[in-house]
Amino acid sequence: MARAATTSDAFNAVAEPRRRDILNYIALQERSVSEIVDALELEQPSVSKHLKVLKEVGLVDVRREGRQMLYRVNAMAIRPLWEWTSTFERMWRHQLVRVKEIAEKKSGL
Repeated sequence: MARAATTSDAFNAVAEPRRRDILNYIALQERSVSEIVDALELEQPSVSKHLKVLKEVGLVDVRREGRQMLYRVNAMAIRPLWEWTSTFERMWRHQLVRVKEIAEKKSGL
């Protein structure tokens, strides 16, 4: 079965590791393309392409300041991703508690 286009689906967009790197880098502060290029040591055309995808799916917002385009994370658009992964976080916590319980039982023998 074919995957949905990355330009229409936030989950597919963040499946690309470099896009996750970009989101991590701009998570706390808006950044220009050149800052992203320098910090992540990627080529400018590649960063621009990834930012375009992230913008099209709504994960980043952009504003112009003079000649620069500044990108920032759209926290509300990331919320569905966080909610979905939170389901698995609860499962992982439960599994860790079980491992701890088993270890405690074995050490008590």
